[in-house]
Amino acid sequence: MPSFSRLIDSAKARYWTQRGTWVYDNALLLLLKCLWSNVVPECTMASSNTVLMRLVASAYSIAQKAGMIVRRVIAEGDLGIVEKTCATDLQTKADRLAQMSICSSLARKFPKLTIIGEELVVWVDPLDGTKEYTEGLLDNVTVLIGIAYEGKAIAGVINQPYYNYEAGPDAVLGRTIWGVLGLGAFGFQLKEVPAGKHIITTTRSHSNKLVTDCVAAMNPDAVLRVGGAGNKIIQLIEGKASAYVFASPGCKKWDTCAPEVILHAVGGKLTDIHGNVLQYHKDVKHMNSAGVLATLRNYDYYASRVPESIKNALVP
Repeated sequence: MPSFSRLIDSAKARYWTQRGTWVYDNALLLLLKCLWSNVVPECTMASSNTVLMRLVASAYSIAQKAGMIVRRVIAEGDLGIVEKTCATDLQTKADRLAQMSICSSLARKFPKLTIIGEELVVWVDPLDGTKEYTEGLLDNVTVLIGIAYEGKAIAGVINQPYYNYEAGPDAVLGRTIWGVLGLGAFGFQLKEVPAGKHIITTTRSHSNKLVTDCVAAMNPDAVLRVGGAGNKIIQLIEGKASAYVFASPGCKKWDTCAPEVILHAVGGKLTDIHGNVLQYHKDVKHMNSAGVLATLRNYDYYASRVPESIKNALVP
């Protein structure tokens, strides 16, 4: 199979415009076609493979555009913050504009999205980590676009608008991570926590006794309290944390769909606290009411340490 870098170079060469701009939709579509021809994907949507490839390629460029919107809003200085349900559940102008941009772009390119093929559904979080965004913790922020087929998360895109933002004024901001089950995940360097270390990443803004008790039960060497489900999964795949533990309702399907794909594509696992696989069909309950447990490796170790009292308190 050709190397990823060679496929990227081939895609760039074929779709370079007169202005020197890489047309991401077409270039990534070519790349996906090259990759697809060399593997047998885990998903069995033979009649819809072309649709999925087009959708992933479009989601990549759409997420990048949303990331630019997120940066623009904070640069303009007016976040337009409103409370949704409480002081820790916020929405900003960036949430609203990115949501409109993502949804309008998808609707324009895929007007029959939920009925293409059989059941292909897109889960969108235009700004994951809103509270941290309002507080200037910009590395916590991500844009998430997840794609599910017959209830299973199969493709995802995570854009980090402020990746590299502490590297100095000349640093290039932002990156996009993407993955498809059966193909792999790209846009980052996979790294694992040192063997024997148990580093837990969990919520910064939505903690409670269930969360803290479950984290303590893991007997962690360290605990990272950060914002954003997308950010936490990135910590797992880049070797900063070994498990993401959130023993509480609150996280939604649009928070977990894209990150779950990235994690699963590199051999990790994401479930609820009971070990149940999350479902993403169009009629599913949006709330992940039984919390989230995710690891890159050693899932069984962490799952075995979840107290029964916590499981009993969280109904799937």
